[in-house]
Amino acid sequence: MSPPTDYLIDRRRLRRRLGWWRMAAIAAVGVAAIVLVSRVTGADSTDKLTPHIARLSLQGMILGDKDTIDLVKKIGESNQAKAVLLTIDSPGGTTTGAEKLYDELRRLNEKKPVVAVVGAVAASGAYIAAIAADTIVAQGNSLVGSIGVLFQYPNFYKLLDSVGVKVEEVKSSPLKAAPNGLEPTSEAARAAIASLVADSYTWFKDLVKERRHLDDAGLAKVSDGRVFTARQGVPLKLVDILGGEREAISWLEKNKGLAKDLPVRDWKKKGSLERLGLVEGAASVSRVVGLESVAAVLDQAVATERRGSLDGLLAIWQGFDAR
Repeated sequence: MSPPTDYLIDRRRLRRRLGWWRMAAIAAVGVAAIVLVSRVTGADSTDKLTPHIARLSLQGMILGDKDTIDLVKKIGESNQAKAVLLTIDSPGGTTTGAEKLYDELRRLNEKKPVVAVVGAVAASGAYIAAIAADTIVAQGNSLVGSIGVLFQYPNFYKLLDSVGVKVEEVKSSPLKAAPNGLEPTSEAARAAIASLVADSYTWFKDLVKERRHLDDAGLAKVSDGRVFTARQGVPLKLVDILGGEREAISWLEKNKGLAKDLPVRDWKKKGSLERLGLVEGAASVSRVVGLESVAAVLDQAVATERRGSLDGLLAIWQGFDAR
């Protein structure tokens, strides 16, 4: 007697379900293995599990944020990243952020060769990042330098006075919260801020002097705060080679024994709004379905998260305006 038709149908359904779960289990094991290998090697995707040149891009404000510092550390821990292209397009940022990034890049440079490749501009804090590399490559019209430190604050006490507003305050000492923009800046407050700027400026100049092998006369030529084109920067020792990534890779192959024809892989940080690419993915979907306004808002959210804030002394070139 043959089995009932319903029984056979149920058996087929059960086999299909078991087959699906087997495939799901195999896929899960495969994903787990990839994640495990990625964790061990420091890579964040499978394309970084083979020998390659890591490309680390620094764009916008230099803040020394945790995501960027962690990414530099991960590249240093990767066994497959044989060298680093530090691509820079930034007007600078905070002095503290630049210092943190510089220190981490120097630690990276102790593990593997690093070449800075300048795009449109590597000024102030971004130039501090560049001098952490073994050599600096830039296009002829790239802007570099702006060796200096800036402290800015708005002063609108005259405006308040004109409308009859006076801000009263009680503070423990004359220099507490000074300058504050609500009253004329005293000479003592101005001198205190000037001493901070001078100290950071000396630190900046000493870094440039050491890393670019300049004497006092050479340092004086480049440390008055101006920017230079890379063509001007070569004889001044601010730039080593005119060119781009091709010239940078050639330098690595010739001077650091890097194997020829290694692929270049991008290493990217993930900000708090970009975990798993959710926000950028949502922006892309919004564009596809024609919701451009929604996409614009999501893009702005990501951009705002990336920029962060600019507190403290600045090492930034004011000629760059991204607004």
